[in-house]
Amino acid sequence: MSAVDQFRSAISQPTVAAFCAGGVAGAVSRTVVSPLERLKILYQVQSNGREAYKLSVGKALAKMWREEGWRGFMAGNGTNCIRIVPYSAVQFGSYNFYKRNIFERHPGDSLTPLLRLTCGGLAGITSVTFTYPLDIVRTRLSIQTASFAELGERPRKMPGMWETMVKMYRTEGGVPALYRGIVPTVAGVAPYVGLNFMVYEHVRQYLTLDGEQNPSAVRKLLAGAISGAVAQTCTYPFDVLRRRFQINTMSGMGYQYKGIFDAVRVIVTQEGMRGLYKGIVPNLLKVAPSMASSWLSYEVCRDFFVALKPEETKLLQ
Repeated sequence: MSAVDQFRSAISQPTVAAFCAGGVAGAVSRTVVSPLERLKILYQVQSNGREAYKLSVGKALAKMWREEGWRGFMAGNGTNCIRIVPYSAVQFGSYNFYKRNIFERHPGDSLTPLLRLTCGGLAGITSVTFTYPLDIVRTRLSIQTASFAELGERPRKMPGMWETMVKMYRTEGGVPALYRGIVPTVAGVAPYVGLNFMVYEHVRQYLTLDGEQNPSAVRKLLAGAISGAVAQTCTYPFDVLRRRFQINTMSGMGYQYKGIFDAVRVIVTQEGMRGLYKGIVPNLLKVAPSMASSWLSYEVCRDFFVALKPEETKLLQ
């Protein structure tokens, strides 16, 4: 077998194909919704007295465009893509691995909703643990050029990803600083990813017509949008807590929460229950295009990689 055929045989393996397709899907989906993703973060980190972005979605996006231009829409997206490629790759790849090697009783076995939820939760924990330092850096980069009075004058030059990571490591406590906020993140990501996979596969089955092996691209988009909206709405407070903890020691923006329960108490006391859902509007606006493009590009790329299997290998099977 030639080197090309060996490569095609390797990349067409289901777990490898899912891993590679997941990386592509993550980069595509995050770039499509980058302006809304950044706006969501700016909403999330605002508490009482911080009202620079206490605006409607349209006005806030217009403000971002006036003050920062196209770069404002894409602030932190480079780091986010660098993070999301391995994050999505590990998430989809580990889900496929856990599903095939732990939860399926035999190849092609259909999992129950509870097993899908568990499998997706394990995949979420695996992926977030591997890539969390890039997520916290992405949050810092997203707000450093925003017009929050507490941050002072906006920097003329945007700090780089590695520069920000090294500074956090040196000045905020080493490795633990790069994992600040991981507890609420894991607490939220396990049910989020689990719900996402469970709802997607359930809706996908429902939308697959009799006689079809797979639903059409439009129905895959619809299934992805529904699964994303359900999962993110159910777990959104954990996302707010994650962002608050990620800037907990940041000069000018620190909240100085003592722990998760203290954070929830302070937020609810000072901002009401709405404080736990800050930014949910742009979040829901981005869910449909983000999850839909993610699932569609994932399935298209995965099918492409699987189809690369050399003909000789197919015949031997």
